[in-house]
Amino acid sequence: MAAFPLLLLCSLLATSTAADQCHDDDHAALVAIDTALGSPYHFASWTPDSACCDWYDVDCDAESGRVIGLRVFQDTNMSGAIPDAIANLTFLQTLTLHHLPAISGAIPDSLAALSNLSQLTISYTGVSGPVPSFLGALTALTLLDLSYNSLTGAIPASLADLPNLSSINLRRNHLSGAIPPLLLSKSPDQTYLWLSSNNLSGAIPAEFAAVNFAHIDLSRNALTGDAACLFGAGKSSLQHVDLSRNVLRFDLSGVEFPENATYIDLSHNGIRGGIPAQVANLANLQQFNVSFNRLCGEVPAGGNMARFDRYSYLHNKCLCGAPLTACRQRPVNYLH
Repeated sequence: MAAFPLLLLCSLLATSTAADQCHDDDHAALVAIDTALGSPYHFASWTPDSACCDWYDVDCDAESGRVIGLRVFQDTNMSGAIPDAIANLTFLQTLTLHHLPAISGAIPDSLAALSNLSQLTISYTGVSGPVPSFLGALTALTLLDLSYNSLTGAIPASLADLPNLSSINLRRNHLSGAIPPLLLSKSPDQTYLWLSSNNLSGAIPAEFAAVNFAHIDLSRNALTGDAACLFGAGKSSLQHVDLSRNVLRFDLSGVEFPENATYIDLSHNGIRGGIPAQVANLANLQQFNVSFNRLCGEVPAGGNMARFDRYSYLHNKCLCGAPLTACRQRPVNYLH
């Protein structure tokens, strides 16, 4: 019986040793990152007398001791370009550079070497240039967040090649051109897409009809055409839809909203037709806005409709009924 506690102790010591030590290659890469950024105070814990797995912002695998996460948050003083040395953290799975407004320059091509990367966040920075096409080769990627930067150019079609990508956030950049038609089409899971506040144009891809969206925000762009493909009876996962402030033109009358929708904003477009009566049956709907369109007819009544005030319907062609003014009664002999 004495052998079992001894084996357990040896196992615990081995695990502890792996987690507490730092692989030489990872240590060298982190030191190079620190040097490239001018040894900012943010990395004050990165000292030679401690293992790099104990350093602030660094996560290591408990068994191998390799660095698998680098998460750098909220430092307005950290400046410079994204260091190429990050690419030498070859086991990296999560890279987060968030709220670092003085970090600038392009996203380096060297990051293409991070073949194990599953989550990439570079947000609220001064980073500029294009969204790199090499991201389409990072096949382990499940989450991509490049929001609140100064990125320009088109969304690379190569992102549609990623088999595990289920969340893309590119909002608040200066991106232009069309949305790649097969974006998120290979995702095995519910998908999340934020492309708001860019300069995107063209139609919403018809291929989006087959994507299992839970959240889609395409607001504040210059998108045109029909958005009906996003809706339908089979969209049970879809909860949040924001298509506001585009140039969409389609008939809303025949649209069936997703039964689990909580947020629908179609305002500031050129949408015609009437509001489907079915919207009153969406028990979970908390936000509904179709203002500034070309809708006509009576606002549906009953169900959850008392939640929405007149601001949800203002500036349409001829909507009427509560909470707007009453619809005019046609004379009895109107058809004679």
